[in-house]
Amino acid sequence: MRQSSLILAFLLAVSAVTKAQEPQHYSFRNHVQPVLAKFGCSSGACHGAAAGQNGFRLSLRGYDDMGDWRSLTRHALGRRIIPQDPTASLLLQKPTGVVPHKGGVKFAPDSLEFRVLAGWIADGAPPPGENDPRIVKIEVVPPQATLKVGDEHQLKVNARFSDGSVHDVTRWAKYTAADTSVATVDDTTGKVKVVGPGEGAVTAWYLSKIAIATITSPYPNQVPPETFAKAPRRNFIDDLVLEKLKGLNLPASPPSSDPDFLRRVFLDTVGVLPTPEETKAFLADPGSDKRDRLIDSLLARPEFVDYWTYKWSDLLLVSSKNLQPPAMWSYYNWVRNHVALNTPWDKFARQLITARGSTAENGGAAFFALHDDPTEMSETLTLTFMGTSINCAKCHNHPMEKWTNDQYYAMASLFARVRAKNGDSAGETVVFHAASGDLSQPLTGKPQPPRPLEGSPLPPDFPGDRREHLANWLCSPSNPYFARAVANRVWANFLGVGLVEAVDDMRETNPPSNEKLMAALADHLVKNNFDLKALMRAILQSQTYQRSSKPVPGNEKDGRFYSRYYPRRLMAEVMLDAFSQVTGAPTQFKDMPTGWRALQLPDSNIESYFLESFGRAERKLTCECERTEEPSMAQVLHIANGETVNQKLKQQTNRIDQLIASGATDEAIVEEAYVAALCRKPTDSEKKEILSMLGEANGNAKVRREVVEDVYWSILSSREFLFNR
Repeated sequence: MRQSSLILAFLLAVSAVTKAQEPQHYSFRNHVQPVLAKFGCSSGACHGAAAGQNGFRLSLRGYDDMGDWRSLTRHALGRRIIPQDPTASLLLQKPTGVVPHKGGVKFAPDSLEFRVLAGWIADGAPPPGENDPRIVKIEVVPPQATLKVGDEHQLKVNARFSDGSVHDVTRWAKYTAADTSVATVDDTTGKVKVVGPGEGAVTAWYLSKIAIATITSPYPNQVPPETFAKAPRRNFIDDLVLEKLKGLNLPASPPSSDPDFLRRVFLDTVGVLPTPEETKAFLADPGSDKRDRLIDSLLARPEFVDYWTYKWSDLLLVSSKNLQPPAMWSYYNWVRNHVALNTPWDKFARQLITARGSTAENGGAAFFALHDDPTEMSETLTLTFMGTSINCAKCHNHPMEKWTNDQYYAMASLFARVRAKNGDSAGETVVFHAASGDLSQPLTGKPQPPRPLEGSPLPPDFPGDRREHLANWLCSPSNPYFARAVANRVWANFLGVGLVEAVDDMRETNPPSNEKLMAALADHLVKNNFDLKALMRAILQSQTYQRSSKPVPGNEKDGRFYSRYYPRRLMAEVMLDAFSQVTGAPTQFKDMPTGWRALQLPDSNIESYFLESFGRAERKLTCECERTEEPSMAQVLHIANGETVNQKLKQQTNRIDQLIASGATDEAIVEEAYVAALCRKPTDSEKKEILSMLGEANGNAKVRREVVEDVYWSILSSREFLFNR
């Protein structure tokens, strides 16, 4: 009985639609595909899965128009589409519930969606045509909105087509919210609801085009306007951060103390602690420019080269796990030499992208020895120098980004003629450019014309090295991705949180927390000819970087707008070196010279239980996710009872032995420990308590040394030591 009622309603609706509507021609590309995508038919959970569902397969979100048209009109004996009798088409009967449908009822027989599909079928289900208007872009109206918690807001989406027409596609777009703690969005209607303070992005998607709406919800703080007007500023960074804080009613923390700044800037810039002598000299310096002088001195230190060589070696996967030792050392030294010379980032990237020859003579060529497939080369390069992943576009148009399947293979085709062969010596690889070779697009089976993601194409018979064309596009000052990616990486190193987080997830659907600042940092880098030290100096000199990490009332929950410095645990290598430095007991690494610090290691393939436990990057993938700062029980137990700290404290001739041998008083020993580890003197209460414990030794040298060991252990295991603040 129920089935008969459904069929009757279905037929009546068809009749009503046919009589009430003027004849209209619907396009498969621009009308049918949005319906299928909107209701999830072409989603990965339904027929858009790689294997489809129940014998019916569509491309993910409709990226393959012709393939989807064939699936609908030619497969299953054509019974999905029946132009002579649209009501008998499964494409209409299943989503309306006339016949059983595993996906459930999607729309009603009297809906606009029904009219679109029925009208297209009645027209003979025409295929996508070459003359169909093509989508150019979509726009969300308004692109920005400032709302209060509890407010609701309806988004509108307009689509612009190649014929100049503009259509309201709000009904057909799909919506997602980037930060649901700030705003949620109904993925069907596009209605936004603000649920918390902050700023979040809402993404609208239609026909592989993406647009972003920014929803700002100020914090419920009462901050006088003059607070921001009178806030200390050093450069453009402070202006733009304070502008954002003002818009969000977020008060800024005061400047950091000299001890906090000193320790912070050493660890963030060169990865080591200042010596007690350096600490005492800085704290005693009355000069108003002493912080600037310190910054300049750190940027010129050899430890700066160690630290940033290690950082870029993580990014470029320098490791003997995948390279023979001679090639690994050559690659490492290539990176190190460029850091030491402060090679501009665009020249650094260009030399790597176009590297050729022997890996023994040109270490940069090892990049291509690591990646022996054009698609791998392309994926790794875009992640390294653009901070964005195009991997998903290998099988279909990227579901969370604008990159298409065609763009993916066009980009990879730029590496189709890169070849490698064994050299004359062991572990040597020779990279060269071949005269022929193309990469086919699997969807068409034909070679894809080589083209950078948003650059101009090359003719398939271009005789030169295609990588030169790629380097010209990628490293251009006008490239919107290149400068932003490295600026974001450098910013995240010093501020702890990237403007785009994570730093290798620079999707259009993952916008910066401060777009104006992101653009200004990239512009600063370009104007200074991609000089990374100039960018670092601007960041380090800013009041934003030099703020206290202690929250003030109203900014306790801020974690992305830089109202204060965000404390974070030391990275594994920095922490191990700090243990060695404070105790005066260097770590001995296998097959490495005595005294080498963890940050001087060229290779991640060097055994160290400590480094592995504390999240060292394995250098298998170009991904920030390889390194972790997540705490674990293994870390807690290792610091409390493990060999690393305890052996260093017990080691003969370490800092403790040297202090005792010098005849230092108990008070001097305590002060030295605090200054060496925390860059400050102990407070009166700390000093009183520790001196009391040392006094209980009653002149017993052995007991006294054990108490001093305990003092050092308590400092080295403290949150204040293990975190940069």
